[in-house]
Amino acid sequence: MVTFREASTSDPAAAALLDQYFATRSEGFPADQGAYRRPTVDAAQFAPPHGAFLVVEGENLAGEPADVGCGGIRRISDGPHGSRFEVKHLWIQPHARRLGAGRALMLELESRARATGAAELVLDTHEAQTAAAALYASLGFTLVERFNDNPNATIWLGKRLD
Repeated sequence: MVTFREASTSDPAAAALLDQYFATRSEGFPADQGAYRRPTVDAAQFAPPHGAFLVVEGENLAGEPADVGCGGIRRISDGPHGSRFEVKHLWIQPHARRLGAGRALMLELESRARATGAAELVLDTHEAQTAAAALYASLGFTLVERFNDNPNATIWLGKRLD
């Protein structure tokens, strides 16, 4: 079972999880596509009412309570369907994957976006992130037009929330 804790991206626990996320993304980034570019994370973008950042609380490998993942939403420019929020920095530590934590986090972020009146949830990913893409597809995300200039992304997805 997992629970969620709202945190600033500058909170030490959240910052440590983000460091792990960016290191993992950098290590797994296809060499033929250049170097992974670590983005700047602006804590204000993930603060209510314009966003939220969540730390996933679960268990470590010893079965003890621990922070095992993170992810956030932030409001971006309105899209064709109205108010639009973007999912960012969704990451679950490897030992906690395939246990439903990523799905639970996505559903919680979607719920929070809906509560703010968002009409659409969007995200980007890389074609090498096949497990993430499968999760997003299972949650109803479909291909949309590119909505940002993220140099690390090759796929843009969206889901209407109305």
